[in-house]
Amino acid sequence: MKHTAKTHNICARGIEYEIDDAGLVRNVHFLGGCLGNSRGIAALADGLTPNELIKKLKGIQCRYGTSCPDQLAKALEAQN
Repeated sequence: MKHTAKTHNICARGIEYEIDDAGLVRNVHFLGGCLGNSRGIAALADGLTPNELIKKLKGIQCRYGTSCPDQLAKALEAQN
């Protein structure tokens, strides 16, 4: 199932991702922001469960008290 989340206080303006039938995160795509970082996060997130990603990414800060990884964790947490 495809999901879209609006982001706050980061360069990317949104995040798209899918949760497959096995409950794994797939096809993470940040809308805007730093291409290298967002591709890296997407590659590392692929195939993990939402809970694994929340545990690893929640609370990582870049500026303004959040980051792209943190926003992905928050999106996954809100969807659970």
